[in-house]
Amino acid sequence: MLEKTLKKTIHNANELANAWPPEMVSRFQAGLLAWYYAERRVLPWREVPSLYKTVVSEFMLQQTRVHTVLPYFEKWMELYPDFKALAAAEDLSVLKAWEGLGYYSRARNLHKLARKFVALKEIPRTRTEWLEFPGVGPYISAAITSISFGQPAAVIDGNVVRVLARILEHDRIFNGPAEAAKAFGPVAEIFLNMHHPGDHNQAVMELGATVCLPRKPRCPICPVRRFCKGNRGGSPESLPQIERRKTRRVVVERAFVLQGGSVLLYRNPADSPRLAGLHELPFLPDVFPDGGGHLFAVKRRSISDQVVEEKIYRVEGRSPRLSRDHHWVHLEDVGDVPMSGPHRAWLQEFIQEKQIGGLT
Repeated sequence: MLEKTLKKTIHNANELANAWPPEMVSRFQAGLLAWYYAERRVLPWREVPSLYKTVVSEFMLQQTRVHTVLPYFEKWMELYPDFKALAAAEDLSVLKAWEGLGYYSRARNLHKLARKFVALKEIPRTRTEWLEFPGVGPYISAAITSISFGQPAAVIDGNVVRVLARILEHDRIFNGPAEAAKAFGPVAEIFLNMHHPGDHNQAVMELGATVCLPRKPRCPICPVRRFCKGNRGGSPESLPQIERRKTRRVVVERAFVLQGGSVLLYRNPADSPRLAGLHELPFLPDVFPDGGGHLFAVKRRSISDQVVEEKIYRVEGRSPRLSRDHHWVHLEDVGDVPMSGPHRAWLQEFIQEKQIGGLT
């Protein structure tokens, strides 16, 4: 019956989903929820849920895996247990607590959200209201309102797109994740369990994160595999077909300068698009326009679609040219200033391995 109902000649994902009979949609929803209630991971924001925990977890989980988020979430709740505590926190303290999670605009937006939230007279409950908060887009607004208030709003992220593309065996080639999300947004609404929208949304994302994996999907244990055309087609791992942006290689030069037990650091200005307020090793041309020093280390990191190669030069016996964003920080105080995760790790590595003379 399913093979006759879902025609491969239909290329619009919304049409494919609408071709499902209502009773089939209901069976899909029931099977998915039964599995979720029995097999879902034990996560701190689920066990004793609250609006605040949902908001914080959704911000942290953007582009970050659950196992990475867990220790940060626990620490965050100790420091800032509610909206009021977060709203009262200092900007640098918030960045320090977020240090290592990356995409620091999330921390700044979450901080702004808390300050706006505590100033409200009533708790917002609709997607429209939540979209007015900093850093809240269609996905987070749907997650918050469905989980915390039972609003019938379907979430759409990479996990949801993957599950739906495989269920429908939708083989359209998308020009990036945003285009795929836009195409599958209406599909997610069609399959949404209106009686349990929050649990349904979490179930679909849980399925994508633990079973319907990008590579080597665990089809034999999938609770909805009987509905999945991709599984029957034999190559679910090929779906969805999304063209990825090509990575760009960027090379930057940094200066590693020590004087009197202090290291020279550069604090990214407030209008920096990614790392505002965070400290890093300074750019070599900024502090030593004529260059110099010897190549001390070469490090690489990925930022969005860039692979950044950072050449770090040790410069001794020369006075750097400083701006208001350059600061001398004593080695004993380095742990107190917010730094980008990679630069802190590199600096600790240099110190621990005693690769620089006169450091100990």
